[in-house]
Amino acid sequence: MNPENLLNHRTQKCTLGCPILDRVLSGGIPCNSITEIVSESGCGKTQLCLQVLLSSQLPVSNGGLNSSSIYIHSEFPFPFRRLQQLSHSFRSSYPHYQNPCDKIFVRGVQSAEELLGLLDRIDGLVTNPPSQNPPVKLIVIDSIANLFRSEFENTPGDLKRRSGLFFKISGLLRLKAKKYGLAVVVTNQVVDFVDGGGMNGVRAGNLGVFNTSGRRVCPALGLAWSNCVNSRLFLSRNDEPDGSDGGFRTRRRFQVIFAPHLPESSCEYFIVREGVFGVEP
Repeated sequence: MNPENLLNHRTQKCTLGCPILDRVLSGGIPCNSITEIVSESGCGKTQLCLQVLLSSQLPVSNGGLNSSSIYIHSEFPFPFRRLQQLSHSFRSSYPHYQNPCDKIFVRGVQSAEELLGLLDRIDGLVTNPPSQNPPVKLIVIDSIANLFRSEFENTPGDLKRRSGLFFKISGLLRLKAKKYGLAVVVTNQVVDFVDGGGMNGVRAGNLGVFNTSGRRVCPALGLAWSNCVNSRLFLSRNDEPDGSDGGFRTRRRFQVIFAPHLPESSCEYFIVREGVFGVEP
C-alpha cells in the first residue's frame, strides 16, 4: 500500500452530500485536518458548508460522521432561510431525520480574538453537546477572511500581529482536530491578483493565482495563511457563450488546489434549491 492509499485508508471522511463531489475528494472532507474552501462571493461556498453540516449527521455507512456540528460565522446575518431549504431537501432523502438543524450549533464571532476565545472554551460543546445529541465531529468557520479585513493595517507591526493570530487560530484548530478526530472546514475569500513583477502567475509555496468571472485572483490573507491549512479547494464561475445569439451560460468548477492525499482534480457543479451537486464529466 503506497502512502497516499494508506492515508485514505486511515482517515475518516465526511461526505459533501453529493457522490460526484465526494469522488473528486476521494470520499469527502477528511477528519484530523483543516480544509479550506476559497471562492469569490456568489459561488456557493456557504451553501456547500451548510450542506456538509447536514451530511455529517449521516451514519458512517452513508459517508457521514454520525455527529453534531458547530457552525461559526463571521458574516451576518446567519443564512437561516437557506439552511431551512437544504434541511427540507435532506429530510426528503432521509425521512427519519426529523430535526437535523437541532444538531447544528451556531455561534457568531466578529473578530479574530473572539474566535480564539471561542475555540479555547469549545471542548465541552464538542464532547458533550446539549439535548443528548452525538458528539461534534465537524467545525465550520465561515469566513476566516472576514475577521481580518478591516482590523489590520498594511504596516509591519500589524502584519506581524496578523500572522501571529493566523498561527494561533490554525494551531488551536489542528489541536482540536487531532484530539477529537474533527473535520475542520474554513472558508476564505479572494482578492484581485496584481502582478508586481515577482510572481508572474507562478505558484509560490501554497499560494497560487486562479481565474473566476474573468478575473485573475488569489486567496485572501496571503501566503502566511495558505501555509496554515492542510487542503485548499477552489470554487469558480465563468460565463461562456451558449450558442444562442449573444447568450451566455454560467459554468461553475469545483477544484482541488492542493491536499496531501489528493492529486489536483476538478469537476463542474451546479446550485439548485435542493443543494450543490457535481456534474458527471
